[in-house]
Amino acid sequence: MTISFIATDEAATIALGEKIGSLLSKGDIIAMEGTLGAGKTTITKGIAKALEIADNITSPTFCLISEYYGKMPLYHMDVYRLDGVEDFQGLGVDDMLYGDGVSIIEWSEKIKSELPKRTITLRLEPQSDGSRKITLENWQYGEIK
Repeated sequence: MTISFIATDEAATIALGEKIGSLLSKGDIIAMEGTLGAGKTTITKGIAKALEIADNITSPTFCLISEYYGKMPLYHMDVYRLDGVEDFQGLGVDDMLYGDGVSIIEWSEKIKSELPKRTITLRLEPQSDGSRKITLENWQYGEIK
């Protein structure tokens, strides 16, 4: 199922992230796509809030993977700085991707071939009016209200 939303500002992006996060299950993988500043980390803040994670969520660009713990683990990855699939495989992410938490991968376009078919794609597209179009592909949880 593919569904799309318009988030008018940062608060709306976080609120949508909360709704998405409240429906996720252990083992879910979200492959995020979007330009620099599109809102990937912002929507992750909402997902983390739904998972009852109290930590401040920041972009893992320089550490590559940030782990957070709430009602289930959140593995927040940023593969922007990786040279390719081999670098991703070298991170030892299998335990995260196939574990008891939710994995979110920013700049996932670089390693898409390594992700399972059940992966949810979340695409963020900034609009000329400052809003963001947010599209979920391969969404298995029905409508988001």
